[in-house]
Amino acid sequence: MSVFKQSLAELRPTLALALPITVGQVSQILIGLTDSAMVGHVGRVPLAASAFAGSVFGLYFVVGAGLLMPVSVLVARAHGAGQPDECGQWLRHGLAVALTVGVFEALVTSVLATQLHRFGQPAEVVAAVNPFFVIIGVSLVPTFLFQVLRQSSEALGRPWQPMFILFLSVGANALLNWVFIFGHLGAPALGLTGSGCSTLLARVSSVIVLWLWLQRQPGLRRVLPQPGDLLKLSRAHLREMLRLGLPAAGQLLFETGAFSIAALMMGWLGTVSLAAHQIALCCAAFTFMFPLGLSMAVGIRMSQAVGRKQRESLRPISFGALGLSTAMMGTFALVFALAGGWIARGFTTDPDVATLAARLLLVAAIFQIFDGGQVVGVGALRGLTDVRIPTFITFIAYWLVALPAACLLGFKARLGAIGIWTGLAAGLACAAVLLTVRLTRATSSRPAAGAG
Repeated sequence: MSVFKQSLAELRPTLALALPITVGQVSQILIGLTDSAMVGHVGRVPLAASAFAGSVFGLYFVVGAGLLMPVSVLVARAHGAGQPDECGQWLRHGLAVALTVGVFEALVTSVLATQLHRFGQPAEVVAAVNPFFVIIGVSLVPTFLFQVLRQSSEALGRPWQPMFILFLSVGANALLNWVFIFGHLGAPALGLTGSGCSTLLARVSSVIVLWLWLQRQPGLRRVLPQPGDLLKLSRAHLREMLRLGLPAAGQLLFETGAFSIAALMMGWLGTVSLAAHQIALCCAAFTFMFPLGLSMAVGIRMSQAVGRKQRESLRPISFGALGLSTAMMGTFALVFALAGGWIARGFTTDPDVATLAARLLLVAAIFQIFDGGQVVGVGALRGLTDVRIPTFITFIAYWLVALPAACLLGFKARLGAIGIWTGLAAGLACAAVLLTVRLTRATSSRPAAGAG
């Protein structure tokens, strides 16, 4: 059978796994959008404070999420090898890392909350953000615990239940926002602080519900640790998690950091550029959730294939996903190119902002395919535990290509916002090409799994 036919055959199980993961990713985006929409009705100061706190939370989240990414890879590999006890070991160590990182970051957030005036934000924003900032920091603990339980469930072939719980949490968060932000059902109107309370309660509830569901599944109950087991840790398991997790965190930081600096550059150009950038970035972030879910599914399937010693399946699995990602993101590119103006006007009534956002969406249309390709490539390589070279590639693409090109085109060439986004597109293209080359070599007939 040709690689093309094999790739088509592998698409069905990949899609079956990717669909619930993708819905779960979109649900997480919807929680943030719901918070912003409801807080925005309180006033622009709470909305600005929410955005400020969210930017810091996002940085903490990507570090923790990167450190926890090995859980899905290692559980999937043990599951593929038919080693349920080893699955339980990786789950237990993942929960221990999640608890440690979550508590540490929550404490750092509490200390940082006393120093927010040093960030140069307006005094009214700093005054409004403090309680919300601390509460959001505490919510990192259940967020990371849920990530570990969810990834383990997906790696064990049970992706739908975590997705359903995430989807319900969107509705629960919205309801709790209505209660605590605006003061309904006898609760006080807490405004922005109420939004933080709602988010924390929704995240804690999600962890509890997922844990209770896992305990009721005969095939999964045996991999769940007892509370005292979280202290029984092995250095070898922790080393392996950090060997994979630290580069994964680095990859996320390089990409997230590049887009954060791009937002700073947009601010230098003025309010219109920054507002248009935010609109275009929201649209691009939404479409990105689809190849991201596919990437996570591919990583799990690649790990399972390695565990089963089915090396001949690696290239069909990864190349089939790359082809699907190209088709998917090509469709989104057409939507951005043809309906960018209509989309932009749905976000704002300011004609200048809408016009520039529509032009940025044209650039986004160009890099959609590259964005999908690079994230699927990273996921597939992570499934092979090939992490060091891909991390180096992301550093080159975002910090040595994207940011310098954005600065040169945006300011030296005087292309403004369009130049900055063109620079980001160049970095994404570089990442996509280099990661695809790396993946082609890693899935050749010669063993290369774990070579990174």
